[in-house]
Order: sequence, then C-alpha cells, then structure tokens
Amino acid sequence: MITWLLSVAVLAGSGVVAGVLFAVALSVLPALITMPADRYVYAHQLIGKRWDPTMPIIVLSSTVIDVVLVFTAGSGNGLFAVAAVLLLAVSIVSHFCNVPINRVVKSLDPERIPADWRDPRPLWRRFHLLRTALALVAVVVNAVALVPA
Repeated sequence: MITWLLSVAVLAGSGVVAGVLFAVALSVLPALITMPADRYVYAHQLIGKRWDPTMPIIVLSSTVIDVVLVFTAGSGNGLFAVAAVLLLAVSIVSHFCNVPINRVVKSLDPERIPADWRDPRPLWRRFHLLRTALALVAVVVNAVALVPA
C-alpha cells in the first residue's frame, strides 16, 4: 500500500514539475522575450514571487520519493533511480543556473534599467529549456516504471 501511495505521489509530483516548466516554456517565456526590458523586469518580478519555495519543494520531494521507490518497488526500481537523477538535475540547473539570473533581475528597478544591462533572457531560456526537457523525461520514466511488466 505504501509503495502504491508513493508511486501516485511521485507521478503527480514529477508531472506537476514537468507541466509547470512546459507551460512556462510554451507561453510565459515567449511573452517575456517579446517585452521591452523595463516591462520584462517588472513581469519577471511579479511572476517569480510564488515559485519559491513551492517548486523546489515539489522537485526535491519527488526526487526523494523516487529514491525511496528504488528500495521499495519490486519492479521498475532502476527506472526510479533514473527518474531521481533526472529530477536532481532539474534542481541543479534551477539552483545554479536559473536562480542566480532570477536574483539579478529581482534586484533591478524596472524604471531604472542600467545602460550597460546585459539581457539575461537568452541564457535563462537555454537553462529553462534544459530543465524542462529533463523534467519531461523524468515524468515519462516514472510513468514507465509504474506500468506493470
């Protein structure tokens, strides 16, 4: 019973992660890229207010559940290990690549963009697309791990 509950939780968690990142890649990011710098900074600051700590908690909780399933699930345990590594990679890319860029953007005054401002959107997009791909593969791997052989 506990393995079944953990399986549902990891599929829901990794699905939420993949879905949120996919939605940002599909809709939010293209909108932000088309905005003038001041509007981008303002919008980025508004949109980013609710992500922390919600998304890191969901990503890391799903990772931990995958690790637990490696030891408690009879079949598919190798796939749970792969999914855990993929979700950990999502967290690493987020923490070391996207979050530092977010901090810089959050520190700006939208009405006073420095003349020498380097637009972080292209770099942020590359990192975001990487973590989106990792998350999408993770949810697929979790789903495959849960399908009876």
